[in-house]
Amino acid sequence: MKYSVKENIGLLDFLIKETGKKRNDIKNLLKYKNIYVNGNVETYYAYELKIGDSVDIDTTKQASLPFPIVYEDKDIIVINKPCGLLTEKTNHESQKTAYHIVKDYLAHKKEKIYLVHRLDQYTSGLLMFVKNQKLYDLLTQQWNEVVKVRGYVAVVEGKLTKPNGVIINYLTESKSQNVYITSKEKGKKAITHYKQIQTNRQYTMVNLRLDTGRKNQIRVHMSSLNHPIIGDEKYGAKTNPIHRLGLHAHELMFIHPLTHQEMRFVSHTPESFEKIFNKKNKRKR
Repeated sequence: MKYSVKENIGLLDFLIKETGKKRNDIKNLLKYKNIYVNGNVETYYAYELKIGDSVDIDTTKQASLPFPIVYEDKDIIVINKPCGLLTEKTNHESQKTAYHIVKDYLAHKKEKIYLVHRLDQYTSGLLMFVKNQKLYDLLTQQWNEVVKVRGYVAVVEGKLTKPNGVIINYLTESKSQNVYITSKEKGKKAITHYKQIQTNRQYTMVNLRLDTGRKNQIRVHMSSLNHPIIGDEKYGAKTNPIHRLGLHAHELMFIHPLTHQEMRFVSHTPESFEKIFNKKNKRKR
């Protein structure tokens, strides 16, 4: 149902007045992102409405997803993908993917979905989809120009010799889908910036920024330093203290090619990463 705002008023008070619903019922609608103001999802109960604003209640929308929505508006949706969930379908799986789940979620609002980037199955964190063809085309054509920050947090084996640095080389993929370092003539350039966050006797947490987005880039680059990511047997890890790959996409910032606004999203470091360092004798840098 759509409502037109005829006075300056707080969102919660407006909805109670217009719908007759109880305060807690309204707060649940806000919590589960069923309220739209001028076409954008709004969850803040005290949002100040202005005369002429449009408020829409979507009662067909699913109450929740099996993972958090970090942000949603009429153009994009950003989720916090859990470790183990595929981004998109494979030859062996088409239903249990982030793409399929979000597609079903948006279908209730008759919205489309387009995939603009990917995360490895066992990498958790920020994953963005777009809702219209024009934005999809612009992002895919200008991805490296409009995306300013692709930030990850990883836990690697051992203590780094250098607490920060830049890894630059060339990567290619074998027929068995293993990514490895090769020559300039045979591979694609890959650049990763890393900085130590904290360390103990066995492990180091690092912040990583990508200049390029090659498949398995971070995993191969950290392994090339003889500090593979924990849980990454494919690239040489010997330990797995948290029973998952220790890699999380924690920051994404880009310039919206249609609105030219800076869009920045952050996902907190998983608790399981932090617990590794919540011990005596830890040393921060």
